[in-house]
Amino acid sequence: MAIKADYHIHTSFSGDSDAPMEEVIQKAVALGLTHICITEHYDPDYVYAPGEEGLFELNTDSYLYELLKLREKYKDQITVGFGVELGLQTHLKRALAVYAKSHDFDFIIGSSHLCNRRDPYYPSFFEGRSEEETHREYFQTILECAKSLPYFDVYGHLDYVVRYGPTKNEKYTYAKHADIFDQILTHLIENGKGIELNTNGLRTGLGQPNPCADIVRRYRELGGEIITIGSDAHAPVDIASHFDEACDLLKSCGFRYYCIFQSRMPEYLKL
Repeated sequence: MAIKADYHIHTSFSGDSDAPMEEVIQKAVALGLTHICITEHYDPDYVYAPGEEGLFELNTDSYLYELLKLREKYKDQITVGFGVELGLQTHLKRALAVYAKSHDFDFIIGSSHLCNRRDPYYPSFFEGRSEEETHREYFQTILECAKSLPYFDVYGHLDYVVRYGPTKNEKYTYAKHADIFDQILTHLIENGKGIELNTNGLRTGLGQPNPCADIVRRYRELGGEIITIGSDAHAPVDIASHFDEACDLLKSCGFRYYCIFQSRMPEYLKL
């Protein structure tokens, strides 16, 4: 496996995972990875469904305490990064700025789980309108967040919305939304931000990563170089899932390197 770094992993400190952090690290070591970054969910002011309150809150101090213990324990076997997946919403500008500076993170993924206060994870997001309309609303939200909230290193799973639509990606293409995507990608590149190649879609039957190959290719065509690879694993079994496919895709899109981050600075590793 050419890719030796998984930079999107959740453990039991994320409300939607039960994975013990030590088991996650042990699995990564067994797979021959040299670097991982734990990126627990922190999605302030998330709009919860009944019975799910607090799912995406994060006790960052407790999380960091556990990570530092295990980082030291496994320091001769693997490098463990301290990261967070930060839920972006434009009305949280000050709160997100404060949080991003509150700890010495190695890496911050910016993610849009909510679009105008609704999560595409729930079918109600798509009810009463076309998928193309919902996709466009979601991508417009990403553009707004990217422009107003610079508190991240890479933007995660740019076409997250496609995972959950009634027909998934059957009718979805980059070309339908190229005008918005080109604005997003250009802004990220001009401001030193990267994107993530998230292999969750390959693992869960979507048939494509997030974002899709055409967006990854377009990012490279526009001059983008900062790209991380993440499994979005919520269990040890999914760590580094489909990384060989991710490597082939990146090479086909013109990439020769991928990134890891330490102290919020990118480092380039050869594919």
